[in-house]
Amino acid sequence: MSTKAMHTKAALHETTHKHVTQWPQTADEVLASAANIIAERYVKKDAYTNPQATKDFLTYKLGGYEREVFAVMLLDNQHQLLEFKELFFGTLDAASVYPREVVKAVLAVNAAAVIFAHNHPSGESEPSAADKSITQRLTDALALIDVCVLDHIVVGRTPVSFAERGLL
Repeated sequence: MSTKAMHTKAALHETTHKHVTQWPQTADEVLASAANIIAERYVKKDAYTNPQATKDFLTYKLGGYEREVFAVMLLDNQHQLLEFKELFFGTLDAASVYPREVVKAVLAVNAAAVIFAHNHPSGESEPSAADKSITQRLTDALALIDVCVLDHIVVGRTPVSFAERGLL
């Protein structure tokens, strides 16, 4: 075999084996992978000003939990994702949310804006009075440090955006 042919074969072998990936084994791993793919595609394209892309991302991140999880998307001043952080884990129908901890998470990465999200394991996406109340408390707390709350999304069968509903 010629040297050129050996180099071509080696390059082909290297190229084909670069992208070998072990497939996730569980449904949760598949959903986590999907969320990561969405994040990679949209994070540098200012996608978190697009409610549908944001709802898709959060559905994949939070949709599989059997208990309530409250998370925050920490964004820079261009609304690009700095970090997605699951902050509070609750029960089947509630999660305690502490504004102090949210402010600490925001300051830790110097976020300029946030999007809140939590899931309703029941599948019912309609925001509750408690959801509206904590959103207002968090918005007030973050306003003191000049951090903008862009949205709060409730993930259920169909995600609901506070911003789209005029609740922010």
